[in-house]
Amino acid sequence: MIAGILVGTNSGRLRIPASGFWLAQAVIGCMIAEAVDLGTLGTVFENAPVIVAVVLAVIAASALLGWLMSRWRVLPGTTAVWGSTPGAASAMMLMADAFGADARLVAFMQYLRVIFVALAALLVAQLFIELPAGAAAARFDPAYWFPPLDWVPFLLTLALIVGGTVAGTLSRIPAGAMILPMIVGGALHLGGLLELVLPPWLLGLSWAVIGWNVGLAFTRRILLHAVRALPTIVASILALMVFSAGLGALLVWWLGIDPLTAYLATSPGGLDTIAIIAAASSNVDIGFVIGLQTARFLLVLAIGPWLAGVIARRVGGDPPAGD
Repeated sequence: MIAGILVGTNSGRLRIPASGFWLAQAVIGCMIAEAVDLGTLGTVFENAPVIVAVVLAVIAASALLGWLMSRWRVLPGTTAVWGSTPGAASAMMLMADAFGADARLVAFMQYLRVIFVALAALLVAQLFIELPAGAAAARFDPAYWFPPLDWVPFLLTLALIVGGTVAGTLSRIPAGAMILPMIVGGALHLGGLLELVLPPWLLGLSWAVIGWNVGLAFTRRILLHAVRALPTIVASILALMVFSAGLGALLVWWLGIDPLTAYLATSPGGLDTIAIIAAASSNVDIGFVIGLQTARFLLVLAIGPWLAGVIARRVGGDPPAGD
């Protein structure tokens, strides 16, 4: 991600092919599917009211911040609303463009928040995780990255990744390349019909592609375009992160889950980014993290257009077409 920022802000013309990014998202979807088990699903369903309340609180806080920035004319129209909405950054950009917002500023706000959230999550993870002795050194061992493979389930997993990518992109579902493999792979995995095999080299490459895609979105042109609003944008991101961390603390107290799981579950970053950090962190209930993050993602997709229209009318901007 940092390498992508350095290239993008120094007029580099490197771009990740769309197909490569979609395939990387499909791998992340399968990684999420592999991590979810029936016990985790049971926990999520048992605490559904609490999870929905937390999700709605984060969406409400982000909507308030977007409304304030729109009302103060920090950003034009509903741009601040889409930029502040926590969800999959790529999905928010597509929806913002479809509803007439400034997609460049939305991209800047979304990806800047992803970077802030990712760095903060990594720092928090360091506070709560103690790696076993020799764990870091093991990652430099080629045997770690290229373990022996069970080829039949591996090839079936690759078929799910490719098929899910094609179906997800053709379906026009926001982030469909990740969502469809996650749903189908999760169902097959829970039903004992498919063993998902994702070797470290495949995960590492996919994580790198996701990071490059985020970093390369930061071009010098976009930075210059957003420089006037930068202090307010950063302040709004930090405010949302602090609010979300407070909700995480409530989950620790209310549900008794560990602090790192609660923090990652409520972090206002992209679903793919949080999934990567959770998967790379030991002693994290990744199923709970993904359950809450997915619930927020789906709710944002469901009420985002309506919310943008309401706020546009409140601040005197143009509501989305057809609203």
